[in-house]
Parts: sequence; C-alpha cells; structure tokens
Amino acid sequence: MESKTENWSIPENNNPDPIQNKNYVREWFDALLFAMVVASLVRWFFFEPFTIPTPSMEKSLLVGDYLFVSKLHYGARTPKTILQVPLTHQKIWGTNIPSYLDWIQLPQFRLPGFSEVKKGDCVVFNWPGDSLYPSDLRTNYIKRCVGTSGDVLEVRDRQVFINGKAQVNPEGLQYRYWVASTEQIKPSLFKDMGIARYDDGFPKMNLHDPIQSYQDPESGLHVYGLHLTPKKADELKKLDFIKRVVISDYMDEHPGMVYAYDSTNKWNQDFYGPITIPKEGMKIELSPDNIERYFTVIKNYEYNDNVRISNGKVSIEGKEITSYTFKQNYYWMMGDNRHNSLDSRYWGFVPNDHVVGKAWFIWLSVDPDNSFVLDGIRWNRLFDLIN
Repeated sequence: MESKTENWSIPENNNPDPIQNKNYVREWFDALLFAMVVASLVRWFFFEPFTIPTPSMEKSLLVGDYLFVSKLHYGARTPKTILQVPLTHQKIWGTNIPSYLDWIQLPQFRLPGFSEVKKGDCVVFNWPGDSLYPSDLRTNYIKRCVGTSGDVLEVRDRQVFINGKAQVNPEGLQYRYWVASTEQIKPSLFKDMGIARYDDGFPKMNLHDPIQSYQDPESGLHVYGLHLTPKKADELKKLDFIKRVVISDYMDEHPGMVYAYDSTNKWNQDFYGPITIPKEGMKIELSPDNIERYFTVIKNYEYNDNVRISNGKVSIEGKEITSYTFKQNYYWMMGDNRHNSLDSRYWGFVPNDHVVGKAWFIWLSVDPDNSFVLDGIRWNRLFDLIN
C-alpha cells in the first residue's frame, strides 16, 4: 500500500509581533519618563542651569554666561506649584502657552542647606515684583546680596554701608561714565579694551555698528555714556583723543523712582537709606516714617489676609495694628553694574522664600557680539567659580 505524506509549511509572518512592538514603545516611554523624573528632581533639589541675559552684573558676570546654580547651599525649596509641565518655568518651550496651572498651591518649605545667604553671595531669586505668576515661578533674577536680615543698609555717594561700615566692593563693580572724545571711537576699540557696548541696556549684536553718542554743540566733542569699572575708566583717560571721563551724577536724576521714596528723604540709587532689612522675629513699631518701607512686605510676602492701609494706618483682617513681627528673613540685592541694574533700590526686599539658590560656576560663556561659534566662546571663563 502506497503511503502518502503531507507537506506542512509554516506561513511566513512579515508583521512583527504586536506584543513586541508594544514592549518596545513601552520601554522608550518608561526610559523617557524616568529621565524626566530624574532631571526634575536634580533641578528641584540639587542644581539648575541658568543664563545671563542682561548686563546688570557686569563685569562680574557677563551677558552670555551660562551658570549652574546650587540649590544645596541654602537648601532646596519644596515644590509649591505642582501642576506644571516638567523642566519648564513659566511657558512651554518656544511658545507663549503657560506651562502650569495654579489650581493647587502647596505650603512651601526649605530643606536644610550648607549655609545661609551671606553678604557678597551672587544669588538667583524669584523677582518679588512679578505678580503675574505664583511666587515659585516668578521671573528669575541674579544679583549680589549686599545686606542680610537685621542689617541697616545705606548707600552714600555710591558706596554701600552696612551698620555704618563701608563694604568691600566687588572687583568687577561698574558705574556709568560720560566719556568725551575728539573723534568717534571705533567699535574695535571697545572690543579690544573689553568694554561692553550697550544701547538701552541690551548688548549690540553687530560688532560693526557704532555705539550711540552725541556731539556737544559747544566743544564739538563726541560724548559717550559707557558702563566701566574705575580701572577701565583710568585706562581711557590715558588715551590722547579722550578729553574727559566723568562718573555719572545721579543725585538729581530719576526722582521718585526708588523704593520707599518720599519728598522728605529724596533717596536715589546713589544716595539711599538708611533702611533696616526685616528679620524673622524682629518687631517694629509702625509709624508714618516707616509704613511705606514695610507695608508692601506685610501685605505681599508675609501670608497675611486682607491687609489694608488707610489714613496712615495699617489693618489686618479689619483690625488696626501699631506694630508688626516679621515671619521670615529678607535680603537686599544689588547688581554689580550699579548704574544699569534694576534691583532692591527700585523694588525693595527679597523674601527668603523667593531665594532659588547660589550661583556656583560658569560652564559656558558665549560673546553675543561675535557671530562665529568657536570665536564667540570665552574660553577663559569656562568652569570659573563665581565669587
């Protein structure tokens, strides 16, 4: 009997196993999610990158410096606004779409740190004057701490005094000078001398554009407003075509622009104070002389409800108060570019819960005046510790 054999064939399967596809996508999703969680934790509790967009800290920190800011020095803040797209600040990257919802606001605490904020520290903080965002998402500023809680601060003819003692000025401290020249100054001279060229506070992006100046009708001299260190001002004085280098006198400029100004004190950015910086547990007696200095603090930063001022009297929840005890520490921050810095002289104290961290070191520095990628890197500033 003839036997028959059946040929069995295994059908080809050109389609990958859907389970394997699902696992592959799931692995990538899990890896991405893990990376975002780790990056967010590092950003919240350890360190965070920032960049310097304006010249308010020159010559100590330059426009185009990229920094790491340590959260460990002063202690990291626990998250307050938790409904937020990870690794964003105020907006979703490249858009004007808010990256957060303020429906839930948690109480905020600060973890233990290595140190307290000290005079001379370069500090990143949320700008207290930014009322558009929750306090932990307000615009980031970087300034130098010149006064800590409990200090009595005064500025006399540009010099900062703390508790009556003149403070050591940062090496990179700058002021605005009026420079008169017999000829127009070439842009290349500014670059060679390391003088930043700014119009209205922002860097000129084209090296070949002349800096703005005006020609004095009487003397015919070309007059420039330049932000210089005293050392750089002395160097300019030695040039043959420079006839005058005079520091700008702000004594009578911008009246009423500074914090807590009134017609009796007539403070300005070069002559300011004395003013006492609030300290946790410090009690003050409220009087017509100091209400303007501390009402904003009591109302906006001390977590009090229904704070009002009427006829020179302060009330909290309808009850008039004649004294007040502060609930947290405050600081006084100023830019090293003293005549080109929007700082505590204009908007007041920085609350402790607005402090983000200490500027730690520069990991990259790019000159915005140089369009060439490699030539634009300031190699000598890479990995510099910030003093």
